[in-house]
Amino acid sequence: MSEYVQVQVAVDERATAAELAASAVRTRLAACVQIVGPVTSVFRWKGEVETAEEYLLLIKTTRERSGELSEHIRRAHPYETPEIILLPVEGGLPAYLRWIDEETSPEPEGQERATGG
Repeated sequence: MSEYVQVQVAVDERATAAELAASAVRTRLAACVQIVGPVTSVFRWKGEVETAEEYLLLIKTTRERSGELSEHIRRAHPYETPEIILLPVEGGLPAYLRWIDEETSPEPEGQERATGG
């Protein structure tokens, strides 16, 4: 099983996408979030075919943090039944994967990560 996942989430507004992306990275549940869109989604909801403009978030994280990330998204998401899909990452540049590990590793309480400039 892959140690890394990309979580796919769709939301209805760019501002919502930006807030969700920032909060996931700020809380170290994600190393990176790409916001794509707008995209057009066509789906069946409560017996009706709907069309909506949405923004797609592609979230990079570890499998270990993915449960917490999914719950974070669920709490913050405006939809009754949000799209939260985990896709395994089956390879990648080792330095990038190490970076995901570093950026999603919880900091010990009272410590801040040193940043380069």
